[in-house]
Order: sequence, then structure tokens, then C-alpha cells
Amino acid sequence: MSDAINTQDKTASKSISDWQVFAVAGILALAALGAYWNSFNVPFLLDDVSAIGENPSICHLGKICDVLSPSTTGPTAARPLLNLSFALNYAWGGMSVRSYHVVNLLIHICAGLALLGIVRRTLLLPNLRELYGKAALPLAGFAALLWTLHPLQTESITYISQRAESLMGLFYLLTLYGFIRAVSPDLTEDNKGNGVRREAAGSSSPSERTPASCCIRWLIVSVAACLCGMATKQVMVTAPVLVLLYDRAFVSGSFRSALANRRWYYVCLAATWLLLGFLIHQSSLAAVSVGFNSGVSWLTYALTELRVLVGYLKLAFWPHPLIFDYGTEILVTNPLTVLPYALIVAAILAGVAIAWRRSPMAGFLGCWFFLILAPTSTVVPIAEQPMAESRMYLPLAAGVVLTTLLSYHFGRRRAFAALGFLVVGLSTLTAYRNHDYRSEVSIWEDTVAQQPHSSRGHSHLGMALAKIPDRLSDAIGHYEEALRLKPAYADVHNNFGIVLAKMPNRLPDAIVHYEIALRLEPNSFKAHNNLANALTKMPGRLADAIAHYETAVRLRPDSFATRYNLAITLSKTPGRLSDAIAQYEEVVRIKPDFAEAHNNLANALVGMPGRLTDAIDHYEQALRIKPDYVEAHFNYAVALVKIPGRLEEAITHYEKAVRLKPNFVEAHNGLAAANAEIERLKARQK
Repeated sequence: MSDAINTQDKTASKSISDWQVFAVAGILALAALGAYWNSFNVPFLLDDVSAIGENPSICHLGKICDVLSPSTTGPTAARPLLNLSFALNYAWGGMSVRSYHVVNLLIHICAGLALLGIVRRTLLLPNLRELYGKAALPLAGFAALLWTLHPLQTESITYISQRAESLMGLFYLLTLYGFIRAVSPDLTEDNKGNGVRREAAGSSSPSERTPASCCIRWLIVSVAACLCGMATKQVMVTAPVLVLLYDRAFVSGSFRSALANRRWYYVCLAATWLLLGFLIHQSSLAAVSVGFNSGVSWLTYALTELRVLVGYLKLAFWPHPLIFDYGTEILVTNPLTVLPYALIVAAILAGVAIAWRRSPMAGFLGCWFFLILAPTSTVVPIAEQPMAESRMYLPLAAGVVLTTLLSYHFGRRRAFAALGFLVVGLSTLTAYRNHDYRSEVSIWEDTVAQQPHSSRGHSHLGMALAKIPDRLSDAIGHYEEALRLKPAYADVHNNFGIVLAKMPNRLPDAIVHYEIALRLEPNSFKAHNNLANALTKMPGRLADAIAHYETAVRLRPDSFATRYNLAITLSKTPGRLSDAIAQYEEVVRIKPDFAEAHNNLANALVGMPGRLTDAIDHYEQALRIKPDYVEAHFNYAVALVKIPGRLEEAITHYEKAVRLKPNFVEAHNGLAAANAEIERLKARQK
């Protein structure tokens, strides 16, 4: 009888515990939605264009091999799962920016819930339960809320292409969570919140034991999450090491014991590095200013990162000012200027080392912060972005967990009120920061206001202003300032050329800037492509334009837009029609739903002997994709006239073209000629 009562009590306490956990999870999700509600209409920014707008591999989810083989350069390089997430988004909502923001927020909420589980279960472990067990859930809840709502996270969530950071962060947290679930006993709480452990080996009945199969399943989840993270972003490289540190600090007590108890698990975790190595080998990270060939020495970068690390710590505890893009002007070459920062970092590292031996929690949190930042904040240069707030996505967790636990240590339950006010304050700051992202102009104006000496900031503000017709003069002013700050900046010359090309009589000046950009960076795809576009408008320069288009295609073979422009230019060049057809065919292979390419390919095929049937097929494809495509109806009709017995079909398409575009003179003439031919044929039959 007593056993039955105990079982009922445990079942009741388990249901109470579950209800409390779900309630905290619901609060976290609603709070995140409230803080990020005003971010859903933020436009595509900076790398979003190449990651989404100019990424043909995400347009056809059915071609999974293409989706998992993104361009070897750009934001999705060596990140197939990131590319897959964009492809799923594209399949759901096309280019609707709202759908991408919704998914970004869902990923962030899931990561917050994973952190909630990690902190709660860690505080209920035997060596911490006595100190924190009674308050494990509220402490974990506040830590997860502070992390989820911190304004420093906005760049990883609101800036769409930084999904790389948040998605990798989710897999990173799931890797650790899976491990904790596998090695810790099942947990419950009594009605007062006290942590109770169900011993795996000492339970009174088999139903209370933690089955070995369950442990294995959670270890498999951990390894699978680690593998997914490796296919999302390179920072995941540190995950196996961090799990081992957690095992040593909280579970096994020593590295030898950890490796002995779970040898095959750690072998599998380490094996995920093979996938990461393969993906990096297949990519061209050097082409995106990463590595020792990026033009920044390892010493310069290491000195800079001392200052950057202190900046990250400051932003974790005082998130102002937040800057969308720090530029390259923060690079440091004089060791004396970073001496104070070096002393601060050295002191913190010494503290972490001491804490590792005396206080596992504090030591592990210090390792968490520095280890996750190690791939981006040591000596391997990331030339274009030596500092980025998105890199604090996971390291920030160490700061908020430490703050939460220290608050509880000194204030006990009175600290919960202070933490509640802090949650409200951070969520307000996050919503306010998201307001800065409301447009391209607003975020770059804020960037330039915070970093007035950033040539990159002035350049991108110029690009944003150039899209507004009456702001071209302002755009030019920012480009000129960017070149004053950094005269040998290839991207600025290229972007300045884009603006000048839009202005009357400034095309020759645009060409000059494109040529300067190519002298500074001979393998710049954008400069070759833009220069080719400009040269097509200059008399007698088609051959030069073709040469630059061909170079651009060689640099980025999957750029359907460049191939399309090359094909148009080749079709205007005597003797190059077959080459134009080859380019059009490659365009429709890369982007099968490109109606204009199908139409132009058909036009080219009509001029080739024996290819009329192929031309008809492409006209039909163009009209299936775009039923109201006037020019395709007209061109299709012209082709059908040449085929015996299809004159009435031609008339149908002429009529459609005239109905869609009543002032289409050529269509009226074609329709009249076709009707006259019908009457002539009828008269002959009589």
C-alpha cells in the first residue's frame, strides 16, 4: 500500500515539475516574441543578398545535391545545413523577408529552451544540488531569459544571414544537452521544489532505473547534433572539447575517467571534425578574407583580438553602443596600444585557471567563454570583420549564467526581483535595437554615427542611399568619404562605380572605378561583372564586355544572372550565336524557372537550322512559368507560323499578346498577316 502511495506521490510531483518547466518555456517563448515582434519586416541586409537573393542553390529544394553543395565562397560556403535552411525558407515563402525572420526567431527560442534545460539539469547534479537544487528551475529560467532577450543577440537574430551563428548555436547547445541527459539520472522535484535524484543503480524497482538504451539514445542525439553543427558553421569545432570539459568538471572528475567511461562517444564526437575538415577543404575561405593569405598578419590580428575580447566582455554587461559593422579600422599594429587590454585578458584567464581547480562551475563558464571565441579571436585573421557582435551568441551564456548564480548567492530569493527587472530592461533594449534595423539606411546611418572612421560603413550607407532617387548626391558624398579613409579599397571603388553608372554621363567615370577595383583585387567577381555591364553600353566595347563576363563566370560558375547577360551580349556578336545558346542553356539548368531565359534561348534556337522544335519547347516552358508573358506569346506565335498546320495556334497567341498589350504594333501586324493567310488557305480549298 505504501509503495502505491509513494508511486502516486512521485507521479504527482513529476507532473507538477513538468508543468512548471513548460510554464517557464512558454514565458521564454512569449518574451522572445515580444522583444522581436518589430523585427519581422527588417529588409535583407549586406550578406543576405548573396546568401539568399543571389543564391540559385536555394531555389529548388528538390535538387537536394545542389542545396547541400552551396557556392564555395560567400556566407554559405562550407555550410550546407545553413543553405538547406534557406532553401526550406524559400520553398515556404519565396523572397518574403518575414518568413526568414520567423524562422530565425524560432531557432533562437529553441536555443533558449536548450540552455534552460542545460542549466536546470546541471544545477540538479549531485555536486550542485545542495546549493541550487531548490531554485534550479527559476535560476535556469532567468538565465535563459537573460540570454534570449539580451540586445547583444539582435545581430544573430535580426540580421538574417547570421542564422549561421544561431543555428550553429542551437546544435552546439543540443550537443551538450544530449550528453547531460545521457549521463545524469532522471530528475524530478517535490512540491516544494527540492531536487530529487533517481539513482540509476540503486532504484528499488526496474521502472525507476535510467535504462542504458535511453542513455545511448541521448548520446546518439548529442553526436548527431554535433555533426549538424559542423555542417552549419566552423565555430562548432570546439564543441567536442567543451563537452569533455563539462564531463571532467561535473560528471567524471578527471579527463582519464571521462575518456575511459565514454571512449566510443568521444571517438564519434571527434569524428565529426572529419566532416568539418572536408567542407573547409571544398570551400574557398581565403576568397572571403579568412586565413593567413587575407592581407592581415597573424600578429596584427592577435593584438586586435585582445582589444576585441575586452569589448565583448563590456558589451555582455553594458550593451551600448551596439554596432552593426565594426569595419577594418579597428585593426591594431602597435602592441603598446593594447597593453591594458592584454593585462585584463591575462588576469581573467588566470582567474579561470584558478577557478577550474577550485570551483568547477566558475571554471567551466570561463572555459565556455574563451573556448567558443577561440576560432575567431586568436591568431587566424578574419580580415573584413575582426569584431562582430554575432560571435558573442554562445559565449554570452557564460556571462548571464554567472550573473544569475552570483545574484542568487548573495541575495537568495530576493535576487529574483532584481533579475526580473533586468529581464524587462533587456527586452526593452532589444526591441529598441531592432528599431535601428528598420531599413538599410537606418542601420548604416547608425553604424556610421558610432564608427565615423569606418570606410566600409560609409560605403554601405552610400549603397543604401543610392537606392533612393533623390539621395544620389548624399550617396556620392559617403563614397568619397570612404575612399578618403581608405583609398585602396576595392569594394568601395566597385560600389561607387555602381552609383555613377546610374547617373547621366557618368558611365566613363564608373568604368574607371571598376578598373581600379580590378587592379586592387583582380579576382573580384562583382567588379568583373559590373565592368562588363557598363562596357555593353559603350560603343565598340562588346568584345571587352564579353571577356569580363567570361572571367566573372569562371570565378562564380553558378551566377545565372552573369551568364544571362553574357548570353545576351554573345547573341549580339556576329558568329557567337552558338556560344550564346550554350550560356542560355546553362542559365535554365541553374534556374529552371527563369522565364526570360527560356524565351531568349528559344529566340536564339529559332535562328539555328533544325532547332525549331527545341525553340517551341522553351517558349512553352516560358509561358508555363509566366502565363502573361507578352513577348513570349508573340515570339511563340512567330515560330508557330513557320510550322505547317499550327497557324491557328499562332493566331491564339497573337491574340493573347494583343489582349495583354493593346498597343503592341508587331503583334497586331502578325495577327493580321496570320488571319489573311487563313483566309487565303480557305479560299484555295474552295
